[in-house]
Amino acid sequence: MQEIDRKQVKFLTHKKHPQIVFVNSPFCGTCKVAKRMLKYIEETLEQDKFYELNATLAPEFMQEHNITSVPCLIVFQSGEPLERMYTFHSVPYILKEMSPYLTQAAQKK
Repeated sequence: MQEIDRKQVKFLTHKKHPQIVFVNSPFCGTCKVAKRMLKYIEETLEQDKFYELNATLAPEFMQEHNITSVPCLIVFQSGEPLERMYTFHSVPYILKEMSPYLTQAAQKK
């Protein structure tokens, strides 16, 4: 998982191909559990799939995209949010919900 800052996220979210951003806070226990699940997915697929953004360092991004809580997995393409995930039930659930984007993100990182 590649950490990005508020400047990088603006560039990244406007890419032509889907980009998956994991928005979290270092003070959030649920975020830590979700992060472990996402890292497991990356290890299993043997490829970085997600970008990580610290919500506490990007409040304007949070407001601009109406991100109501963390953790949040959000898919962007051409500057628009396509899908959001706030509930991380399990690794299989994340894979099921994000599989179309994981495939595209792998091809056009």
